[in-house]
Amino acid sequence: MSDVALPNAMSSVLDIPDAVRLQNSFSTHRPRILMLYGSLRERSYSRLLTHEAARLLEHFGAEVKIFDPAGLPLPDGAPASHPKVQELRALSEWSEGQVWTSPERHGAMTGVMKSQIDWIPLSVGAVRPTQGRTLAVMQVSGGSQSFNAVNQMRILGRWMRMITIPNQSSVAKAFQEFDDAGRMKPSSYYDRVVDVMEELVKFTLLTRDVSGYLTDRYSERKEGARQGGNA
Repeated sequence: MSDVALPNAMSSVLDIPDAVRLQNSFSTHRPRILMLYGSLRERSYSRLLTHEAARLLEHFGAEVKIFDPAGLPLPDGAPASHPKVQELRALSEWSEGQVWTSPERHGAMTGVMKSQIDWIPLSVGAVRPTQGRTLAVMQVSGGSQSFNAVNQMRILGRWMRMITIPNQSSVAKAFQEFDDAGRMKPSSYYDRVVDVMEELVKFTLLTRDVSGYLTDRYSERKEGARQGGNA
């Protein structure tokens, strides 16, 4: 098979990058996790779930930052220089993993959630703000358990070239799952959240130092070689 010529292939960029890049020393800083939630309500269950998950991530050794979507303009409703947009994009670039938590509204993620994701571009010049980062998705529902929002966010995660972990959380009848202080009650739902956050930290530790290798693509090397040749 090695003697078969591939049509239109540029031999200089065809080979898989040298796996020696996988032998780099491991980072020693805490995994950096950005958390987004999809509601502006005063008692927002997606926010409460996010804060509960943040406590778990910190327990597992992660450094956590939570973005407050209040004041973020609608996509295309303000210039990218808007302070909230700049804050969100800087946090995305800072992160090594992310958690997206949305309520389900009308069978879908909320507009607040989608707006945050839409403000994070696939690329800014040579920088890809989400490529190679890990992602965990969670949702809260006012009624019976559903997976519409997490399924949609998985599609977005793939589009944003993220490494979405297998596990996920969907909390049904969320109004019953939090006490007056906003803490999540013990339940199988809580146990799943613990599982998801533990898995996210593990996947982040495993992939953060090799994300450049994992996301190094032939088509992009080819395009880069072409642009270099035209310089």
